[in-house]
Amino acid sequence: VSSESQKMVLFMCCRLLSLCILAPPGLGWYTVNSAYGDTIIMPCRLDVPQNLMFGKWKYEKPDGSPVFIAFRSSTKKSVQYDDVPEYKDRLSLSENYTLSISNARISDEKRFVCMLVTEDNVFEAPTIVKVFKQPSKPEIVSKALFLETEQLKKLGDCISEDSYPDGNITWYRNGKVLHPLEGAVVIIFKKEMDPVTQLYTMTSTLEYKTTKADIQMPFTCSVTYYGPSGQKTVHSEQAVFDIYYPTEQVTIQVLPPKTAIKEGDNITLKCLGNGNPPPEEFLFYLPGQPEGIRSSNTYTLTDVRRNATGDYKCSLIDKKSTIASAAITVHYLDLSLNPSGEVTRQIGDALPVSCTISASRNATVVWMKDNIRLRSSPSFSSLHYQDAGNYVCETALQEVEGLKKRESLTLIVEGKPQIKMTKKTDPSGLSKTIICHVEGFPKPAIQWTITGSGSVINQTEESPYINGRYYSKIIISPEENVTLTCTAENQLERTVNSLNVSAISIPEHDEADEISDENREKVNDQAKLIVGIVVGLLLAALVAGVVYWLYMKKSKTASKHVNKDLGNMEENKKLEENNHKTEA
Repeated sequence: VSSESQKMVLFMCCRLLSLCILAPPGLGWYTVNSAYGDTIIMPCRLDVPQNLMFGKWKYEKPDGSPVFIAFRSSTKKSVQYDDVPEYKDRLSLSENYTLSISNARISDEKRFVCMLVTEDNVFEAPTIVKVFKQPSKPEIVSKALFLETEQLKKLGDCISEDSYPDGNITWYRNGKVLHPLEGAVVIIFKKEMDPVTQLYTMTSTLEYKTTKADIQMPFTCSVTYYGPSGQKTVHSEQAVFDIYYPTEQVTIQVLPPKTAIKEGDNITLKCLGNGNPPPEEFLFYLPGQPEGIRSSNTYTLTDVRRNATGDYKCSLIDKKSTIASAAITVHYLDLSLNPSGEVTRQIGDALPVSCTISASRNATVVWMKDNIRLRSSPSFSSLHYQDAGNYVCETALQEVEGLKKRESLTLIVEGKPQIKMTKKTDPSGLSKTIICHVEGFPKPAIQWTITGSGSVINQTEESPYINGRYYSKIIISPEENVTLTCTAENQLERTVNSLNVSAISIPEHDEADEISDENREKVNDQAKLIVGIVVGLLLAALVAGVVYWLYMKKSKTASKHVNKDLGNMEENKKLEENNHKTEA
């Protein structure tokens, strides 16, 4: 038998009889922590003796039986690895008998022993291996699409996978830990181990009774586990849930938003509920109609009239007591002009004109004549030609945009032709001017003739036709007395007037020209000014007279008092003289 074989036999005998196994003093339990997948490094922790024969590593099964996995001779420096399938190609034994195991697995959690064998003794140093696997980042899955208030409902599952050892899952609301609470918070935890990898998957299910306070509140979960360096915690991403809650209040809107509604407008009623999700259907109640109209959240009224004024309401279909109302006023404006359109009257006629307004509130009224604003409404007790024109009565509601009405009156003042003839001798005495003043409407046509000869005079000069008046004039130098005839004719009548004109050599009295409307207004204005001045002077004289009378009255009273005092003085003198005489 070789020396190596002898050594092995000796080793086995010593091991079986447990007579020569020694543990150096001071060596206790030693633990090596390793992360899953890393290399486990286990030093032998024994001093190598001088007479070392070889070193070996083994691990112990749960029943205590050894399994040898590595051998190294001190003389040949050779390394031999036992045929253990789970450690094939994973072991490395260094010269100082440090054992390395690559790609750490959960099954590597064992009690390993380093053995150094001499001819006399067997020395052992045990090492406990612990393997840790960090779990995956927790994730909230199977999340509820929405949560309903006052209902206990599954919020979601928090899952963390591939952990060793198993970890613990915690739920948070807005960063605060959620603890189980009967009827409000239910947490169900379970863990499963993969039989192949021996890694754990932890699942925590949260059932939660939500309230409106949970709107936009973040929910998270975390997993707490043990690693080589101690306890650690990993948090999930935040999850925010849509919170459903019933409608407690409804509001009604009038669209489009206007400061005022007028007849002819289209308006839309929109009903809104403060629940989530908001109600999709409502009952709309129109003024005077006790039964509601079922519709979506909008109800449209087209071409509204004044009778649409009133309170409009909407309510929930299944909860009619939850109701909202809005008052709507439909503004209106009516205008009636009497007479209106085209009206023809004779000069001197009376024509009452009325513009009647009916409106939802006070309206402004403006009168226009031929696009010029009048200071007051027109009133005709006796029509003149200048009263003719296009009158417009216009009214509006200032607070209601676009609410205006207007009607027009086209007044035509007709009159038969009226003629007045005048004559005037030129200062040079060489000619005379004859003027035919005509008034009437429609505009009369003027024709001149000389009586006797009957010839028509065409060389005339005409003024503009203004306010139913104009004139035609001729200049002549008659050598003998003549009679001029002026004929004015319109659709109503033909009027003729004649004027005798003396020969240019015979002096005669001139007749004043007709005063034009413009000059007549100037004269009237001057007359008003003169009357005003005269009245002012009379008032000033009256005031001066009153002041003078008061002054004189006061003066007379003072004179009486003075005379009375003087009389008393005279009497006193006479009494004194009589007294002196008596004493004498």
